[in-house]
Amino acid sequence: MEKKYLKLNDIDSYKVAFNLSNYVWDLIIKWDRFNSDTIGKQFVRSVDSISANLAEGFGRYSKKDKEKIRYLLSLAGSMYEVIRLEMKKPFKRKFISKTECDYIFSELIKN
Repeated sequence: MEKKYLKLNDIDSYKVAFNLSNYVWDLIIKWDRFNSDTIGKQFVRSVDSISANLAEGFGRYSKKDKEKIRYLLSLAGSMYEVIRLEMKKPFKRKFISKTECDYIFSELIKN
């Protein structure tokens, strides 16, 4: 029997985070330059860092690897940043709708 190794794309949390980052990108790319430069870029960076930290942590092979733990802690920090700050600004300033905000939140809590 051939061994099957877990791949990054087999991890549901990674797929959710990756798709969410593309969803947020598609929203923000439509904003005018000032809005995308001020709050849009940081929003994208925060959401992108969720899947990036998952990928970097996945690339660490030892469960005791301190770097793996650091990436997972960064992942948690990025999720907190998106939920508590980066998502609120565009919603409050009416750049994203309640429906879009609710969708982003629902995807984040899947992770």
